[in-house]
Amino acid sequence: MDTNIDTGQLESSVEAGVHTLMKNGWEGALKTIFFALILLVVCLIVKAIVLKILDRALDRWREYGAGVQLSVGNPERRAMAPDRFKQIEKSLHTFIRSMVNIILWFITLMIVAESLGINASSLLALVSIFGLAVSLSVKDSLANLAGGFTILSTRPFKVGDYVEIGSTGGPIREIGMVYTKLATLDNRIILMPNSVVVDAEVTNYSAEDLRRVDLVVTAAYDAPVEQVKRTIAEVVDRHELTLSDPAPFIRLLRYGDSALEYAVRVWCANSDYWTVYHDLLEQIKEAFDAQRISIPYPQMEVTVRKSFPEVKEHA
Repeated sequence: MDTNIDTGQLESSVEAGVHTLMKNGWEGALKTIFFALILLVVCLIVKAIVLKILDRALDRWREYGAGVQLSVGNPERRAMAPDRFKQIEKSLHTFIRSMVNIILWFITLMIVAESLGINASSLLALVSIFGLAVSLSVKDSLANLAGGFTILSTRPFKVGDYVEIGSTGGPIREIGMVYTKLATLDNRIILMPNSVVVDAEVTNYSAEDLRRVDLVVTAAYDAPVEQVKRTIAEVVDRHELTLSDPAPFIRLLRYGDSALEYAVRVWCANSDYWTVYHDLLEQIKEAFDAQRISIPYPQMEVTVRKSFPEVKEHA
């Protein structure tokens, strides 16, 4: 009902505008149209200037952001920072420019309509209703678009970062306005809607230069605790990728059902995490074998009775 009323108002406004044009004859109408065309040209020139200034401002912002990225982090990440930053900010640049362009076109339309004698308020009402109808029909896409703007403006992660979004983990391949592309460890590409990414719990494992390797190592109850700790410490110290600051942490963690459990916490560069993780697992096993420290597997004691008491039946 409201749409019909506003459409009727728009038709009335257009008719009133045509009547105003023709009131002063063809000569007056041509002058009004000529003035509207000049106004349109001026508005287009102003729009082009505004977009040019906006492009330069956004380009400077991108360059500044890339420079900031160059000043932090380890050398490997600093070397890749400018390209990663520009890949992210390019999407945000395009989004902001498109929004400003739409707004400027709308303002231009309103100005030209007023110069022709068309009531701009009726046109504004019709455009508002049309925009509402479109937004309701594509609300999911708009939610993803809003999520993309949030991601690109807050930057919780960058292209190349290893993240965990909900229960899915892997390096970020691409950040778009609607979807975020993530690669799993088995090289599957997952397109996650940005609305899902914004609402999910995001863990960024690449946000810091250092990362801690956490291991739980088991040893037999009859193995001396100090011997086990010393053996693990020697393996950690020999590894060239582990760091001495922060110092490694090696302590008895808990009494397991079949073995003693030891906590091993070692720091390394973020990029070396998986190498250190797997190397320590393999080298600790080899060191335990050399020191004759056994790693028990779960055991269960079962007692079998050879005879059972007789059960008397009651009459």
